[in-house]
Amino acid sequence: MKPTLVFDWNGTLLNDADAFLQTTNAILSRFGRAAIDMHTLREQCEVPLSILYRNLGMSESEVAEVENDDSAFFHDMYEPLASKADLREGARRILETARQQAVSTIILSNHIVEPLRTQLRRLRIDDCVTEVLAFESRATQYKSMSKGDRLGVYMQTNNLSAESTFIIGDMPIETDIARNLGLISISITGGFVSESRLQAAQPDYIIHDHHKLLPILKKHGFFRNA
Repeated sequence: MKPTLVFDWNGTLLNDADAFLQTTNAILSRFGRAAIDMHTLREQCEVPLSILYRNLGMSESEVAEVENDDSAFFHDMYEPLASKADLREGARRILETARQQAVSTIILSNHIVEPLRTQLRRLRIDDCVTEVLAFESRATQYKSMSKGDRLGVYMQTNNLSAESTFIIGDMPIETDIARNLGLISISITGGFVSESRLQAAQPDYIIHDHHKLLPILKKHGFFRNA
């Protein structure tokens, strides 16, 4: 049996933490609030992003203004910055190895499908991805099926084995999803959340770049010829 690899996108495969920080600081500046640094972002970041904004001291009326018009202010600022971001270290190698091994690779994201697929084409890894599970539009972001529910339905529909499914992410939510669905959880540092918060969630593994994925997969009996 071959494994299934489930990757988060933002901060996990895409190295866009700086783009996200710049966007967050632009939002804070709009309301006359002081900029934050990466350490603060990683200690406070939560999804949906309304939780992050509240964690940073924004009022309910300010949060509502940012979320107005399907969060246009966030997306219009973030997307041009993200379009310049590269993949995380080792990501291309593991994705191409998975494609060569005919392993199913899924992206599970709180982002939106079409801009995510645009990024996959820009980075020339669209042929390495079996499926993108994300929100359909800005209007449905954080309002329709959750990441965990979306993955659960997909796994059931495609008869995927939980025991051979690995989920890789940069936030505690991926560890929670793994625990709920019986998957193997791998947290990667250097994304949107601090290493101490990842450790507190108690994933099965913590890595610092994607080069460390292959040894974990081999340990579980996969990719032996890679």
